[in-house]
Amino acid sequence: MAILFISDLHLSPERPEVTRAFLSFLRQQTDSTEALFVLGDLFEAWIGDDDTCATGIEVQKAFKQLTDKGVALFVQHGNRDFFLGKRFCKTTGANLLVDEHLVEYNDKTVLVMHGDTLCTDDVDYIHFRRKIRHPISKFCLQLLPLKYRQKLATNMRARSKAANANKASAIMDVNTNAVDAVMTKHGVTTLIHGHTHRPDRHQHTGGERIVLGDWHDKGWYIVWDSSGINLKSFSILG
Repeated sequence: MAILFISDLHLSPERPEVTRAFLSFLRQQTDSTEALFVLGDLFEAWIGDDDTCATGIEVQKAFKQLTDKGVALFVQHGNRDFFLGKRFCKTTGANLLVDEHLVEYNDKTVLVMHGDTLCTDDVDYIHFRRKIRHPISKFCLQLLPLKYRQKLATNMRARSKAANANKASAIMDVNTNAVDAVMTKHGVTTLIHGHTHRPDRHQHTGGERIVLGDWHDKGWYIVWDSSGINLKSFSILG
């Protein structure tokens, strides 16, 4: 048996091949998986649990089938789906995690994060994140009509894409000092995160950082079983 970690699927109606690959992935893992951890950005955008997007409904049904078969499901907020809430969890059987969560398995403890808070050199993003994720901001946004929130999300994605195009690549990667600090804070030697779309294994002063990739041409996932923690991928066909 094993536990799995995924991140940055960015599911949307515009990329049905990724949704199909993900649903197939879920079906294949049912018999050998104890738990699935989704470390943020499951969706390209999630503007509230009242979202009626067909992709979202399809994924929620698949998650419910997974949890009904006894697989524990854990979901962490990303920078694109931080409005995932109680209704989503009730519908799917998922458990919502805090931004920094410790996973204990096979006598080892690992820290899991989405990873955006580690990109401290991207000052503009960190400032925006602080504002948009403030409880008052989230409360006010949730009061807006669904269609307005959908339009707002589209505009925000466009502005984010334009802003990132003008940023140096290093700015949008994690800050080494931030990584060392959070690993020391939690007393761990292994950190798993996504967000940067740069799948790899990195050695740090305090241990190892394993980065999940985004689901585009490949589907990236981590398997943690009796053999250890392994980063894997498979091809996604259009």
